[in-house]
Amino acid sequence: MMAYSQVNGPGKRAVIWLQGCTLACPGCFNPETHGAGGGKEYPVEQLMDWLATLAGSIDGLSISGGEPLQQLPHLVNFLQQVRQKLGLPVLLFTGYTWLEVQKMPAAPSLIDCVDVVIAGRYLAEQRQANHLIGSSNKTVHFITHTYTLDDLNSIPPAEVVIDPSGAVVLSGIDPLIW
Repeated sequence: MMAYSQVNGPGKRAVIWLQGCTLACPGCFNPETHGAGGGKEYPVEQLMDWLATLAGSIDGLSISGGEPLQQLPHLVNFLQQVRQKLGLPVLLFTGYTWLEVQKMPAAPSLIDCVDVVIAGRYLAEQRQANHLIGSSNKTVHFITHTYTLDDLNSIPPAEVVIDPSGAVVLSGIDPLIW
């Protein structure tokens, strides 16, 4: 979790990385999020409390991973609460293609809770690492009119964040390779 990021979506955003991914795209920038046993578990209520404390100082929420859709029932429950209680715009990163997302049983409920979906597996041979897009095969789906392509194209490539505990986090789309 990151309270404030300016490279994971438009504006100042909270970011939640979900743990676990079986897609295992070669060259993925977040391989530490692949193992199902890593990370920390948070009840939805605790995440909602955390977001509520930030709501007046952030412009939205970004969900990344790992692979968020491999925890789809819990994710939909959480995002429904975010939408209903906080009204924050949501940007979702997934390694599944848009067609795969649409075929998921919970797809309609998920789509009702997000504003932008960036979909598709990372393909190292198509690397572009530009404005939230890691590789050129990825597709961007604007579910609402909250954001535009210009909004996504105005995002800086990387940031260094020092959290309250002193930990240093490098965030962005493949920020080590410019």
